[in-house]
Amino acid sequence: MPLRNYVSYNAMLSGYLRNAEFSLARNLFDRMPKDLFSWNLMLSGYVRNRRLRDARVLFDSMPQKDVVSWNAMLSGYVRSGHVDEAREVFDKMPHKNSISWNGLLAAYVRSGRLEEGSLLFESKSDWELISWNCLMGGYVKRSMLGDARLLFDQMPIRDVVSWNTMISGYAQDGDLSQARRLFEESPVRDVFTWTAMVCAYVQNGMLDEARRVFNEMPQRREMSYNAMIAGYVQYKRMDMARELFEEMPFPNIGSWNIMISCYCQEGDVAQARNLFDRMPQRDSVSWAAIIAGYAQNGHYEEAMNMLVEMKRDGEGLNRSTLCCALSTCAHIAALELGKQVHGQVVKTGYENGCLVGNALVGMYCKCGCIDEAYEVFQGIQRKDIVSWNTMLSGYARHGFGRLALTVFESMITAGVKPDEITMVGVLSACSHNGLTDRGTEYFHSMDKDYGVKPNSNHYTCTVDLLGRAGRLEEAQNLIRNMPFEPDVATWGALLGASRIHGNMELSEKAAEMIFKMEPHNSGMYVLLSNLYAASGRWVDVSKIRLKMREVGVQKTPGYSWVEVHNKIHTFTVGDCFHPEKRRIYAFLEELDLEMKQEGYVPSTKLVLHDVEEEEKKHMLKYHSEKIAVAFGILTIPAGRPIRVMKNLRVCEDCHNAIKHISKIVGRLIILRDSHRFHHFSEGICSCGDYW
Repeated sequence: MPLRNYVSYNAMLSGYLRNAEFSLARNLFDRMPKDLFSWNLMLSGYVRNRRLRDARVLFDSMPQKDVVSWNAMLSGYVRSGHVDEAREVFDKMPHKNSISWNGLLAAYVRSGRLEEGSLLFESKSDWELISWNCLMGGYVKRSMLGDARLLFDQMPIRDVVSWNTMISGYAQDGDLSQARRLFEESPVRDVFTWTAMVCAYVQNGMLDEARRVFNEMPQRREMSYNAMIAGYVQYKRMDMARELFEEMPFPNIGSWNIMISCYCQEGDVAQARNLFDRMPQRDSVSWAAIIAGYAQNGHYEEAMNMLVEMKRDGEGLNRSTLCCALSTCAHIAALELGKQVHGQVVKTGYENGCLVGNALVGMYCKCGCIDEAYEVFQGIQRKDIVSWNTMLSGYARHGFGRLALTVFESMITAGVKPDEITMVGVLSACSHNGLTDRGTEYFHSMDKDYGVKPNSNHYTCTVDLLGRAGRLEEAQNLIRNMPFEPDVATWGALLGASRIHGNMELSEKAAEMIFKMEPHNSGMYVLLSNLYAASGRWVDVSKIRLKMREVGVQKTPGYSWVEVHNKIHTFTVGDCFHPEKRRIYAFLEELDLEMKQEGYVPSTKLVLHDVEEEEKKHMLKYHSEKIAVAFGILTIPAGRPIRVMKNLRVCEDCHNAIKHISKIVGRLIILRDSHRFHHFSEGICSCGDYW
């Protein structure tokens, strides 16, 4: 066969492979006259596109192989992280060249198998410089600086990469004297060498020294500026960071992103947005930074608007922005919007991944869709501890304690070791479902069984567990025997429990301890005030109010919200601003009559004012959660759950009223307060009134 025929066929085959037209390439390959170059071309095409199974079948069927064939197969396994398969090919090679040796060494280094890499290195003496640098870099990455330095000292020749690797290694390890010594000894210094020293000083908090080195640099690149700016940002010297940023001749996207992220972390979203709007071009990190900034600083509506803008701008959604969007939806319980983001997740193929999957589970849990959360949870292919903890805590907060414990048992069966967060979820599940004995067993055995030492959160959960069950003496004994001083949360759990069981003396003792630690804790003033009001001790209620004024404490105003047709509707007590207020209040009056016929009696003892009984009933009628529930019933189509969120705890009267309402209207009403979820259906709440 003339040579030009092979060349023509091989050129056509190469074209198909370059454009990933594998069916056309394979069809041509099977029909064409083939030389060794043709076989290697097809093999390399498979390897380059990570079709290793096809590559191996072709490799095994080759009538003859040369070193190119063997190296192609070896590199395929190396790039895909299949180190043992790469070693198998290497050992069978009849002839090896430097590419073969360097490829296998790189595989060992990348996978962290440095002991095997070292043995391979010792088996041959004439390594190329790139291989010395590769192994040394592996040692540095694993903080094995002694081994790295030994290799560095043995090197027959060194280049700038060798010096930079060692200098960076010492810098990252905090050994500034060695880093500086090598820097002074280095015969060649490029911009990476100088930047490594800047980073070394920055990492050790020596910003003035870092700036001195920065100023001495013969030339600077964007990464040099970014290293110095990041140092200023890390140590909260924003004026210096901004000044240097403005001096940059050509800031790259990374420079802009550092500044935007920093302003967001500092809570100055206006400055972050100003920079964002000035950016000549943006990437997904820029969008993720500004969206996260808005979300983390409570500007949830702006965060979602930016997400819409991002999609409109044509920027692809990555894992970071999707997680941020889902987190924002979870915070404001924007379920419909969360579902739309879920649709984007499915399109991008991230649904079954751990990072985005966990964010989805969290979003559905916090939006009151526990069944949907579990469905996503089951689809996560490789669940990590966060996956299990999110699902377990979700069930616990929704009042499904036994399901939470089932998840915990499945987690143990799957061989996942519980951590501190897991055990908080387990104890919380027991506490909110009256599983007192089971919860105390978990508490006393968690160190022995799971290696988790109880911290203050676990003690607080167990105090709450015992207190809710009326075992106040045991709860006090637990506090007395804590290996550390009880914190505000622990005393708060005791205060809440003593309020439930009407133990005024213990409530006052717990409140006194809390006020000593946190004199501005408004929630505890309100709890104690509730107690006094319930006992008719109006003089003491007045004293609490006076004390709150004296120390400058203000009660956090309660509000509730509900999502209808992608819009959030927010209500306060006695709300008079909503455009549908007349319709809502007329409906509430109808409900009030029907509830009373069903046996509902307003809990007027909860009203913290010394007023007439009728006035108290009127005040209770228009709590924000009742208004939100009424609006939801009027506007959300029948058959769909009504999901209401509240920033504070739901009050006892509203809890009782919504049970009656759920039965009267025949709707599932899901209420999320600051502590947990309540699923109301047919006059019953999922918490079993154990809240």
